[in-house]
Order: sequence, then C-alpha cells, then structure tokens
Amino acid sequence: MSKIIPGILEKEWTEIEKKLEIIKSFSRTVHIDVLDGKFSPETSFLDPKPFKKYKDDFFMEVHLMVENPTQYLKPFADSGFKRFIGQIEKIQDIDEFVAEGQLLGEVGLALDIETSMESVKVSLEDLDLIFLMSVKAGKSGQVFLPEVLEKIKKIRENSQIQIEVDGGINEETIAKARQAGASRFVVTSSIFGSLEPMRSYEKLLSLTA
Repeated sequence: MSKIIPGILEKEWTEIEKKLEIIKSFSRTVHIDVLDGKFSPETSFLDPKPFKKYKDDFFMEVHLMVENPTQYLKPFADSGFKRFIGQIEKIQDIDEFVAEGQLLGEVGLALDIETSMESVKVSLEDLDLIFLMSVKAGKSGQVFLPEVLEKIKKIRENSQIQIEVDGGINEETIAKARQAGASRFVVTSSIFGSLEPMRSYEKLLSLTA
C-alpha cells in the first residue's frame, strides 16, 4: 500500500472526478474527505454512490468529518470503500464505530490537531491506523503545524500501528513527520496544485523510501 495518498476535498462530483482521473495513472489509493458542516463549517460532496464507478481503480479510504460517523460506514462500504477513518470528536460510541468498521474493511480513528491521545478509549491493537491531523481539520491548503510531531513520537514509542498524517504535507514537512514516526501521508495541495501532479507524487514518494 502506497505511503503517499492523494487527498480530495470537493463540494461537486465533477471536481472529484477530474481529480480521480488525474491520479488514476499513478496512484492506486485515494483519500476522500467528507464534511457535513457540523464538525467543521466546511461541507463537501456527501453521496458515496458515484464512487462505485472507481471501486476497481482505487483502494478508497474515507475520512468522516461528520456528526455520528458510524451511520456513514455501510453506505460508503457499499460503494467500494475499504478503509474508514472517523473523526473521534464526533463519534458517539467508539467501540461501535470500530466494531462496525472492522466488519467492512480497515478502520482508524482521526484526531484533530488539538485532540490528545487520551481520547482514544480503545486499544490500538483494535485499530488498523491512527490518523493525525497536522492542521485544523476541515479545509485544504493549510500550513503544517509542528505540534503534531510530538504526538507522532509518543504513539510510535508505544506502538507499531500505522500512523497516517494529513495537512500541509510537502517535501519539507514530510521529512519531519516521517522522522517522527509517521508511515503514511495524505497529500492534497502539493499534488493537485502542481503543474505536474505525477512528478510531485513521485518526488514525495521517494522521500518516504
């Protein structure tokens, strides 16, 4: 599984599809951000059904920045998603989210930049990944916040779990996050804001080797 995962946060399906077509030639994994306007003021395209068209092209993971993420698990699984990441601050029952997610694929908990690991009330052994925001969750194009690095280090000292990081990832910040112990990186602006998305992807991938 690739260590670099292109991330997509869009309000319209046409824009999502444009980006899926851009990365289809070089990435087998994609990260889709879903926002309902309740976790964050931002909103995104919420309907999982159109993604079914791409279920054989990508390993799709969804980041559920929504009220009660558990209710979204089955609809996204039915459309071909295989990894489910719930924003812990909005999960009503963490055990339920993890248990249902495990039945459908891989499951992880996402922590916003100011949320501590003390909020994770389940064993890391029950999770496939911990997902750390390195910006304030909800919007693309933000600047990487270095306080996430200590959080990464503390997790890595105690576990070999996959640590996925999202927010402000570029050639400079990826090196810092990797050195701290992160193992996967969601990248949005550095790929889709590039004149040569494939080259940018490959350069970032080389920095994780």
